[in-house]
Amino acid sequence: MAGTTYTEVVEVIDAGRGGGGTPSDGGGGGGQGSGPSASGAVPQRTYVTGMLVGLGGVLMFFMALVSAYIVRKGMPNATWVPLDIPRMLWLNTLILVASSFTLVRSRSLFHADNEEGFRYWWGWTTVLGVFFLVGQVIAWRQLVAAGIYLQSNPSSSFFYVFTAAHGLHLVGGVLALLSVAFRPTHRLTRGTATEVVSIYWHFMDGLWVFLFLLLLLGR
Repeated sequence: MAGTTYTEVVEVIDAGRGGGGTPSDGGGGGGQGSGPSASGAVPQRTYVTGMLVGLGGVLMFFMALVSAYIVRKGMPNATWVPLDIPRMLWLNTLILVASSFTLVRSRSLFHADNEEGFRYWWGWTTVLGVFFLVGQVIAWRQLVAAGIYLQSNPSSSFFYVFTAAHGLHLVGGVLALLSVAFRPTHRLTRGTATEVVSIYWHFMDGLWVFLFLLLLLGR
């Protein structure tokens, strides 16, 4: 599922590669229009709609995992042992929430035609995303050091599955951020590219907060 999602993100950003002219990288107007792109092939808002549909599939995937978690935890047996959440996850959550704020700041500067400010805050969003992923690896290493593995208990199994699945999806988000920053978008205007990637990133942020609260309060 993570590979499929990243493919969708990259296809949205790099759609139409090799065909048509390169549209203007102007401010917010280029990314918000509902008419056809410069090539006349696909309306720009279609990419936003495609992202929303793709995220609906991601949401269904995670809700299926959440349902399995709730059902397994409620089974009347003594095999479920509550897992002590690594403290690193608190810092990770703050980092990811902060990345949403830097992304909002970046987009506001983009619409103000402040290229330098846009790149600065967009870069910080990417860096914070990488920090989050590194923090997740540290959390896993802390569990391993404590002798808690994927197969140790159903609670630890779900922890690894939730965090790994979300981490793989976030890797796609980091690559998409880098793609917007350093690669031409061809038929997809830069305004639409920043909007599409922002939607994906904010979704991953909100999804993580939900998963974190589930793991913390639903032990």
